[in-house]
Amino acid sequence: MSSSPPTPTPSVSDATLQRWVPFVVAATFFMENLDATIITAVLPQMAQDFGVVPARMSVGISAYLLALAVFIPVSGWMADRFGPRRIFTSAIVVFTVASLLCGLCTDLWQFTAARLLQGLGGAMMVPVGRLVVLRQTAKKDLVGAIAILTWPGLAAPIVGPPVGALITAYLSWHWIFFINVPLGIIALFVALKLIHSPGNGPRPLDVPGFITSGLGFSLLMLGFEMASQTPLNLPVTLGALLVGSVLLAWSIRHMLRATHPLIDLSVLRIPTFAVMARGGSLFRIAISTAPFLVPLMLQLGFGFSSVTTGWMLLALFAGNLAMKPGTSFAMKRFGFRGVLLGNGLLVLLGFAACAVFTRDTPLAIIALVLFIGGLTRSMQYTALNTIAFADVAPPQMSGASTLFSVLQQMNSGIGIAFGAMALRLGEAFTGHDSTALSATDFRIAFIAVVAICVLALADCARLSKTAGAQVTGHAKA
Repeated sequence: MSSSPPTPTPSVSDATLQRWVPFVVAATFFMENLDATIITAVLPQMAQDFGVVPARMSVGISAYLLALAVFIPVSGWMADRFGPRRIFTSAIVVFTVASLLCGLCTDLWQFTAARLLQGLGGAMMVPVGRLVVLRQTAKKDLVGAIAILTWPGLAAPIVGPPVGALITAYLSWHWIFFINVPLGIIALFVALKLIHSPGNGPRPLDVPGFITSGLGFSLLMLGFEMASQTPLNLPVTLGALLVGSVLLAWSIRHMLRATHPLIDLSVLRIPTFAVMARGGSLFRIAISTAPFLVPLMLQLGFGFSSVTTGWMLLALFAGNLAMKPGTSFAMKRFGFRGVLLGNGLLVLLGFAACAVFTRDTPLAIIALVLFIGGLTRSMQYTALNTIAFADVAPPQMSGASTLFSVLQQMNSGIGIAFGAMALRLGEAFTGHDSTALSATDFRIAFIAVVAICVLALADCARLSKTAGAQVTGHAKA
């Protein structure tokens, strides 16, 4: 007999729920993604107030990533055990309170503890919020709902650093956390009003899976974070990646055999989900290098000012938003396979164009390429995020959402690390060091990103022409 609390009777119509819940969830996603990226612009000021060197502030970022790595895998079990509504709203409360505590911190260790708590809230908020939307959205409406959930992950890394710099310049670093408080209160109120999503009922907690997956993901995230640092501590980085991989491999083996696994990995047998996990991960890794490599290329490689670089990145952000109205039409017209291959080729060409930029390339051309890059990034993300759930049955949705969130977090971390390693590859070829980067260094780095896109396209080509047709409405061949 289920011990889950009874589902409240909705006080608004189903049509209103379907229309507004994705926006509420997307708003919390944006709050979480913005917070994760905005902090990079204010670390020097925070370090000065805490009385530590800026390099030590990385512990606050690592603490946040650690909490995500440990608690994202268990989020699906918690949603099934206590209900998505209760976990999602509780996550908003935890994240908001932790944000307030971050802004009130007076030393590094207080900040680290607050960031751990904030990471716990973020780990529950993202996958469970997505689960709420997926469970109440009909397959025919999935493209539109996923498009709404996709834009925060694309927009936040672009707007975060400049917003953080502006807040610090005119207010103080404390306000990058304080602004989450009113946003969190509004999101909580609206979520309590609109969300009425039941759980699947309790199931035993897979303790071995929880421990090994948490440790494995934590070590992998730590390894990827260290791989992007300069100077590179190669033995420690390789050790973290190796041990994390072994633990994760054992965890996967265990969950494939367990009666009640922490994450239902059977979704990997679904062809459309599997393509998202393989080729989709490669595309997300490639795309995640852009917010890292592009501003560095413009400032260090070309010598542009931070203001000029900011305007160029706004072109990328504008492209992300401008594509949203066209996603449904494109997928209905060309189907998932056509979009992932055709648009994926455009993503590849966008990175190839970045590889041929020089200091003398007109700013208008750079801005146009970045704008088109924003368009294609947005389309590719939306297509991948939608096809992941196109053929997932309702009983598998919890496991699919959890695994998707794990992969998304890992892809982001790997993307930044890959961008840093690709740049080091360029340095090795040219003989430069990180203090004297040239356009050639970035050219080699972007060629490496293009190679990742080629592998991703090869995997997406394995999709059938009618994959996900019930979602896109694309005419079957």
